[in-house]
Amino acid sequence: MIFGAFERMVAARFLKSRRREGMVSVIAGFSLLGIALGVATLIIVMAVMNGFRADITDRILGVNGHINVYAVKESLLDYDAKVKQLEAIAGVISATPTVEGQVLVTSERNSAGALVRGLRHEDIDKMSWVSDHIMDGSLAPYIEGEGILIGSRMAERFGVKAGDLLTLLSPKGNVTAFGSAPRAHAFPVAGVFNMGMSEYDSSIIFMPLALAQIYFKYPESVTNLEIRVNNPDSARAIALQAGQVLGPGVQVLSWEQTNVPFFNALQVERNVMFLILTLIILVAALNIISGLIMMVKDKGRDIAILRTMGATRGMIMRIFFMAGAGVGVVGTALGFGLGVAFCDNIETVRRFLERLLGTELFSAEIYYLTQMPAKMDWHETLAVVVMALALSFAATLYPSWRAARTDPVEALRYE
Repeated sequence: MIFGAFERMVAARFLKSRRREGMVSVIAGFSLLGIALGVATLIIVMAVMNGFRADITDRILGVNGHINVYAVKESLLDYDAKVKQLEAIAGVISATPTVEGQVLVTSERNSAGALVRGLRHEDIDKMSWVSDHIMDGSLAPYIEGEGILIGSRMAERFGVKAGDLLTLLSPKGNVTAFGSAPRAHAFPVAGVFNMGMSEYDSSIIFMPLALAQIYFKYPESVTNLEIRVNNPDSARAIALQAGQVLGPGVQVLSWEQTNVPFFNALQVERNVMFLILTLIILVAALNIISGLIMMVKDKGRDIAILRTMGATRGMIMRIFFMAGAGVGVVGTALGFGLGVAFCDNIETVRRFLERLLGTELFSAEIYYLTQMPAKMDWHETLAVVVMALALSFAATLYPSWRAARTDPVEALRYE
């Protein structure tokens, strides 16, 4: 074995606190605590960033689709034929005709802007983020083409529920002798959904496609086609193929092109957080260096005695290496366990802290989600553990080398 039983025993005794060397053990304890907190914090933050990105991506793609086809001019004619062309492309699951339009929503309580999306009932039924999360009302009036679906936060803002009327004002109104007048119409609320994403729950209205075509004056056309594919990562390549199939007069954009600034910002934030939190582990590793250097100074007489008894320089170096590495290994193990446990129970911890502090720590209006997401990537977690161990081991090399170079004669002379 590289490390013998004698070396392990001496390293363990050196780490134990005695009255004269108590400060050494205090520094070792703080180093262990620093590494544990650094590893745990890094694991938790990376898991939350991964969970946030995955949850946001799933919800965005679950509602908006992977590829959107827009008309260069006002709208897309003969959309059923275009749907058949698109669904014939390899990798395409479906192509959905959609009518989109901005409206002003008004009620006795409030008024605000919103986006109306006109979809056929069979298409809305496939959107599980909506159809499986109806908390009030049902899809029946929507299927009959007589009702709209709104989000829970919009229902709360305007003080309406399933069965109530909600007035929508479209800027694309009727042309009169005095100019264009906004078009207002009251629609019954068929159901209220809760997707768990506040941006959508507060600003999107789903309307039957035929009703949206009449309301926005697209009787024989749609504003865009939403394409869903088997593999979201291949959306850009399929978008290029779709553009070639449909020919000129259309603009085809994949979800990556549509959301480039958002996902780039997430990636930059994630990388910066990783670098900043790595400094916590680095500082703890520097504490190991200072603690071992103090230990070498305080144990000078013991080192000299060991050398006179026959211990080689390699043995002395391994003893101090094990003393420092032990702090790193134990601290990393504690941090790993704490980080994994925190990630598995992060929502419970959040709710407990909110009740304890009496404040909202995770605002849905800011973060667009109603629950704290955490998704551990075991490759990243393993990388964090390896990095912490590597820094801890590297921190022991200089003090161990310095201990091995201690001259026993000089050490005993000045004791």
